Amino acid sequence: MADDSGSGSVSDSGDDNGRRGKKRGAKKQRPFWQELPILIVIAAVIAALMVTFVGRPYVIPSQSMEDTLQIGDRIYVQKISYYGSDPSAGEVVVFVGPPSWNGHYKSVRSDNTVVRGVQNFLSYFGLVPPDENDLVKRIIAVGGQTVQCCDPQGRVMVDGKPLDEPYIKKDYPWYTDRPNAVYPAGRVFGPVKVPEGNLWVMGDNRNESADSRAHVSDELQGTVPQDNVRGKTVFKIWPPSRIGPVRTQNAQEN
Repeated sequence: MADDSGSGSVSDSGDDNGRRGKKRGAKKQRPFWQELPILIVIAAVIAALMVTFVGRPYVIPSQSMEDTLQIGDRIYVQKISYYGSDPSAGEVVVFVGPPSWNGHYKSVRSDNTVVRGVQNFLSYFGLVPPDENDLVKRIIAVGGQTVQCCDPQGRVMVDGKPLDEPYIKKDYPWYTDRPNAVYPAGRVFGPVKVPEGNLWVMGDNRNESADSRAHVSDELQGTVPQDNVRGKTVFKIWPPSRIGPVRTQNAQEN
């Protein structure tokens, strides 16, 4: 009798546990169409965080940085490098143009209020370009340094030291037997002492770049505040034939 009772007791308990386990296991999974909005929100939050704190892609609109960057190149610009350090000479950076650089800038936003609102919203996720005059150039000198052109060979000098710049595609002609023209008709500019916290930037395609040289008469002497820098260009991500890293080349170390 004791054996029967014990056996029955154990058997009944096992059946109950099994039924409860089956009920738990039989819980229906949500249909995909119900989970999709949640997944979209999660993806949007991740994208917004990436754009805000890590980096974002940009499209090259002009020939001022050829051959390093060409018209239509899509580049990835990261922000992480500048959380613990300042931009350095030789780096290719994207920055917002100071006021005197924005004379020819035209907003990329629609005149329609609703469409403009949608564009502004999408820009937080990197799906639409920001509504600002973003430019890309190479840092030639940083705060406290004096930059000018030229030495007897027509080279840019920083703190009196001439730079050998292998990345330059085109430059204005340099004459040794007659006076040379001042930018924008020739190479000559400066000297300019870069204010602390600012940068002197130039395009690699020197005679096709309206860079710091073109703005020496403004209140910043053509320099760009470090706070205007959006990030460091590190990679060309499109088109496939152009995919590859964008390297820092500091001519001051040559």
